[in-house]
Amino acid sequence: MEQLLKQLSLIGIVPVIKIDDAKDAAPLANALNEGGLPCAEVTFRTAAAADAIRAMRDACPDMLLGAGTVLTTAQVDEAVAAGATFIVSPGLNPAVVEHCLEIGVPVLPGINNPTGIEQALSLGLKTVKFFPAEPSGGLSMLKAMAAPYGGVKFMPTGGINPANVRDYLAWNRIVACGGSWMVPNDRLSAGDFDGIRTLVSGAVDTMLNLRFAHIGINCPDEAACNAAAGTASTLFGMAQDERSKSVFVGTPFEFMKLQGVGTMGHIGIATPSVDRAMFHLARRGARFDPASVQYNADGTAKFVYIADEIAGFAYHLVQG
Repeated sequence: MEQLLKQLSLIGIVPVIKIDDAKDAAPLANALNEGGLPCAEVTFRTAAAADAIRAMRDACPDMLLGAGTVLTTAQVDEAVAAGATFIVSPGLNPAVVEHCLEIGVPVLPGINNPTGIEQALSLGLKTVKFFPAEPSGGLSMLKAMAAPYGGVKFMPTGGINPANVRDYLAWNRIVACGGSWMVPNDRLSAGDFDGIRTLVSGAVDTMLNLRFAHIGINCPDEAACNAAAGTASTLFGMAQDERSKSVFVGTPFEFMKLQGVGTMGHIGIATPSVDRAMFHLARRGARFDPASVQYNADGTAKFVYIADEIAGFAYHLVQG
């Protein structure tokens, strides 16, 4: 279960898929994987679900595949036989949960009230699906409901969209969010897998929220650094903030007191989750300098340099 939760946390968004025709499953798996989300929850709301999971597993063997809307123990067995590695249900059925635990398959049952949380805890679960998330009161309701249960984490699903996914994922008790907006039914039925791939890529970009933080400019020595910082401060009307190795001028400029990382300097890129950004950027070809990683008290990364320069500048991710 812990390994699954770690994988889900890095991926961030779990596409929730309803497949009517299993012939669409393999190209859909490729579109999800190439778009940046190597994960899917295939719902057992159609007769094609098991065949679709099997086809997706064959097309993308390393993909994280779950079965959703699982209501019976028979469906659990059918999903696992088809290649599902985790089970998701809309509610908490003790028989389904106990069966999953008995056969060693991670399960995320749905709850939307404290009684559901307590029932999950009584069965030994510490992570549940919050469903339907938005109709049940959204993030504010989830935070209020979860307050007495400090060890429980959640995967909200239902009404998650580009406008609210970052708010959900910003809370450290959210493992991942389930969503369907990147795989609309009309595009799937039309076989528009290129369009789905574009929507998936856009969902990843929305989630990562990568944005410019500051530029670090290398100076030959401390005197040159102070002179440059003073000039920039006067010109742009920004206050100076001296640090041990640099002087910030406002937020966007950092003048280094020595030859820092990067031939010309460095550029900081902010993101809400450095760990999640590292996972997704690595899939896009980025390499990272493991010696540069800095950690938060909870063990999550808050800072890391990309190993390769771009146009003479080093680049680092910073939590923010």
